[in-house]
Amino acid sequence: MSDTTSTSIASSTAETEIVIEAGRSDLQYWHDVWRYRELLYFLAWRDILVRYKQTVIGVLWAVLRPLLTMIVFSVIFGRLANLAKPGDAPYPIIVFAAMLPWQFFANALSESGNSVLGNANLISKVYFPRLITPASAVVVSFVDFLISFVIMAGLMLWYHFVPDWRIVFLPIFTLLAFASAMGAGLWLSALTVKYRDFRYIVPFIVQFGFYVSPVGFSSSIIPSEWRLLYSANPMVGAIDGFRWSILGESQPIYADGMILSVCVSVLLLMSGIWYFRSTERQFADVI
Repeated sequence: MSDTTSTSIASSTAETEIVIEAGRSDLQYWHDVWRYRELLYFLAWRDILVRYKQTVIGVLWAVLRPLLTMIVFSVIFGRLANLAKPGDAPYPIIVFAAMLPWQFFANALSESGNSVLGNANLISKVYFPRLITPASAVVVSFVDFLISFVIMAGLMLWYHFVPDWRIVFLPIFTLLAFASAMGAGLWLSALTVKYRDFRYIVPFIVQFGFYVSPVGFSSSIIPSEWRLLYSANPMVGAIDGFRWSILGESQPIYADGMILSVCVSVLLLMSGIWYFRSTERQFADVI
């Protein structure tokens, strides 16, 4: 055997050396999530096309649903109930500033809850990080969220309302709503695979959350002794943050409640990732 051949074999042996290192699988998993990012784009785009396929008004459904809800809330709470509103901002803008994060959260929860079961054929045949399926559902809901901003822009023009410098913080509270939606979606998608009756629980959770979140009213009407506990709802911080960013000083932020909401959102996201990852190895067998 020549020296060149011996050197080549030695080099090949060195290149295929296997290194076992603690935590290596976690690093590889997140590397795979990044490597399969195009699959996330594909699944999200597919769901967008399927959602609006053979519809009469197409993507306008993303605008029509929050618009109709805003009108109903403005009539019931603003006119009939004559509910006190903070500051001088028009009531439709107050309501829609809350509808934006809530509609995003509710849609993401509904879509991501069934995302794993909806891709059962793909999951049982092909390897990819299963985290991509609920993440793609949240991305689809985020697209609807961006489309809904058209209504907010139209309302501001109609009422000649101009937000102040606080609007620059809006992306931060959007990220807070995204973290809450992603964390809750991961929990529900994993639980739905193991317990199929969670498919029927998700609509109840969305409906219940709608009534206990400050969408049609301001969280400032909550009694002071209960307000911190009320802020344990992660969407309270996101909604209050949206209103503060858009409405300005007329909607002050309850600092202690905001800190609690942020902590709950982060905890929800981290625990959702942990639970999803601990159960996803069984998805192909259970489905």
